[in-house]
Amino acid sequence: MTMTAQEMIQFVDDLYAATGVGDWDKAAAMLTDDFFVTEAPGLPMEGVYRGKNALKELFVKVMGMVDVVGLDRVETTAGKNHAITILSFRFADPALAPAELCELFRFRDGKCCEIKPYYFDVSVFRAAAEAKAKATA
Repeated sequence: MTMTAQEMIQFVDDLYAATGVGDWDKAAAMLTDDFFVTEAPGLPMEGVYRGKNALKELFVKVMGMVDVVGLDRVETTAGKNHAITILSFRFADPALAPAELCELFRFRDGKCCEIKPYYFDVSVFRAAAEAKAKATA
């Protein structure tokens, strides 16, 4: 099943909405059985997360590491079998710069099979994790 650009953009919006309210069953239903998300080396959550529960696992891990107070999505664009969303994480500590990134979504058979985030500056996310660790120590 080939998705149109608009269908992929709507899919990404729906996936963000589901994960944003913790509807992990809906999110899992939107993913292929072999879904994976890869977080880059240098990030505190680096690694590959696999399976239909990978997003929940990663979300719980990330939100436990940093105090995110806002996720600002700028735009999503799509073509062929992928979509890319420009976004940033705002942190509770106003002294911390937002973490700017793009997330690449790949699709197969009407579902998401891969997400790969690209951070502009991983040190910003590491600083947010370090700030939370100090605050809870």
